[in-house]
Amino acid sequence: MVRLTDLPVSVRRLGALAGTGAAAERAAHDIEARLAALTRTYGAGGAGKLPTVLLQVWNRPIYTVGGQHLMSDALSICGARNVFADLPEAGPVVDTEAVIARDPDIIIAAAPPGEGAAWLADWKRFATLAAVRSGRLVVFEDQALSRLGPSVIDATEGLCRTIARFSRGSY
Repeated sequence: MVRLTDLPVSVRRLGALAGTGAAAERAAHDIEARLAALTRTYGAGGAGKLPTVLLQVWNRPIYTVGGQHLMSDALSICGARNVFADLPEAGPVVDTEAVIARDPDIIIAAAPPGEGAAWLADWKRFATLAAVRSGRLVVFEDQALSRLGPSVIDATEGLCRTIARFSRGSY
């Protein structure tokens, strides 16, 4: 599994190879501190039932992320549960029926800029979905969430804030 906590190790390794160990150590420490703060602020720490999330990364066909994906780890840090975390593929294709069967609390369109609203409009016709009934259809168009680099920490922070806004209440 690729985890966000692997990023500081990679930064340190890159710094050693480039001869910039001190700068890499500072950057790695900053990443570790930010991840710890995000986990403290948003993580599961006794918060009861976690909201389930469909993180939709493409619309036709519907692509999401499996449990081994970095974005699934970001969801976990944000105190949410990937509704397809049991799938081993990094980017599985799922059908509408599978989404309806798993009935996520929140649907997040992690879409290219300008595309998210259209993706979410497709879900509105499925009024039985908890995410649709509760109005928890969320556009999140920060493409840094899919990049393995320090910018993914900024994107994860934005994702956490977004989930927190839409996950108030119990599940």
